[in-house]
Amino acid sequence: MRNSSGLNRRRFLGLAAGVGVALPLLDTGGAHAASPSAGDPDKLFKDGHFKRAEHGYRRLLKENADNAHAAAQIGYIALLSNRFADAERFLRRAVALKPDDEFSLYQLADCFVRQDRLAAAVPWLRRRGELTGSQTDLAHAKLYETIQGTPWQVHGPQSTRIPFLGLEPLPHMEISVNGTAPRTFLLDTGATTAGLSMRLAKEAGLEVISESTGRADGQQFKMYYGIARSVRIGDLEVRNAPVHWNEADRPNLPDGTEAEGTIGTVHFYHFLTTMDYGHRQFVMRRRTAANRRAVRAEVARLKGETLPLWLAKDHFPCTLGSLDDFGPRVVTFDTGGPGRGIGTSVAFAERAGIEMGPPEPWKGGVGHRIAPERLSLGRATRRRVTGWAEENPRVGAGMKFDTIANFTHDFFKPFAITFDYDDMNLYITGDSMDPDTGR
Repeated sequence: MRNSSGLNRRRFLGLAAGVGVALPLLDTGGAHAASPSAGDPDKLFKDGHFKRAEHGYRRLLKENADNAHAAAQIGYIALLSNRFADAERFLRRAVALKPDDEFSLYQLADCFVRQDRLAAAVPWLRRRGELTGSQTDLAHAKLYETIQGTPWQVHGPQSTRIPFLGLEPLPHMEISVNGTAPRTFLLDTGATTAGLSMRLAKEAGLEVISESTGRADGQQFKMYYGIARSVRIGDLEVRNAPVHWNEADRPNLPDGTEAEGTIGTVHFYHFLTTMDYGHRQFVMRRRTAANRRAVRAEVARLKGETLPLWLAKDHFPCTLGSLDDFGPRVVTFDTGGPGRGIGTSVAFAERAGIEMGPPEPWKGGVGHRIAPERLSLGRATRRRVTGWAEENPRVGAGMKFDTIANFTHDFFKPFAITFDYDDMNLYITGDSMDPDTGR
């Protein structure tokens, strides 16, 4: 489905594939926590009770040291919270016990990618690619083994602040690649590294190291992977950065010009990153203890919200949210959904008691328009924000745990969101935590 600017999100993305103690790992108590399956780690995990599920899996592994499933689940839970030592230890154990565990092979590779240990990810990506026939895995393996020197080198000051050029169809700002004149990029937590148009990749002199096939909304296109010597956002520059580009259609911005790329979570998690919709600005800070303390102090001063942060499927951030009175439970926030603020499944919309419109064509399938009375990420609340319910939403697919909703573009417009991938916190601030009430 296209909006007025002709935007088809998955086409232009071209992807390969106040402050207090943060809430516990969804051990929220109440009737939900006291379910009859409270001792079943698989059910606890599926419901998002990660900490309690991990305790259960550790018990199973103690009882049977060859329990590959328990080892894999402990490793996956650790990776969701960027606990890299535990993730590596248990995922290695899982694939030693079950060499054809393609899911754990990918998580193990991603464990190294998130630490910028790209060479260490190569054998696991190649092994999985050969097992599954995944062109994307093999393309990334070739890319990572080609990189020489330290990847993702950050140069510049402690922080930089860049104004958004606009918020529609998504927040956008200027970025320079390999010293080119700054070009307009869209920001989207559902994107990965810097993704460029073919035109910009040629101008930037990027060399094709590997390639794969991308597919989105019925469109098939070539994906190309290479290494940028420089990606500059404001005063901060990343050198030796993996990037990608493709032949997919790109959206028109409100002024009729075409965006030259997108940038997302893989780039963002190398910094303490703030997407400030309310004040139309983007802030990147180096990931230092001093900067984290400063952010926490600022969130406290603004009486903001602190929520847990998890990272799934290599680039999809998750936190706790509610649909009306259903929740809090794990939700994703893929900010790249123009023209809408929420997405969920028909099943979860029904459980939340949300009224759904009649079925309509939606993203190659069927969806129902919704406008829940209340959407909440902690105390950050919006009312009657519109979105869609569909039978099988794709954002949460493949995560193995339930995500009851995907919070996206329109929800965040009054707020600023900051991602701390060291302490694994999501910070939300705004002039009001409930802007739609007029307070």
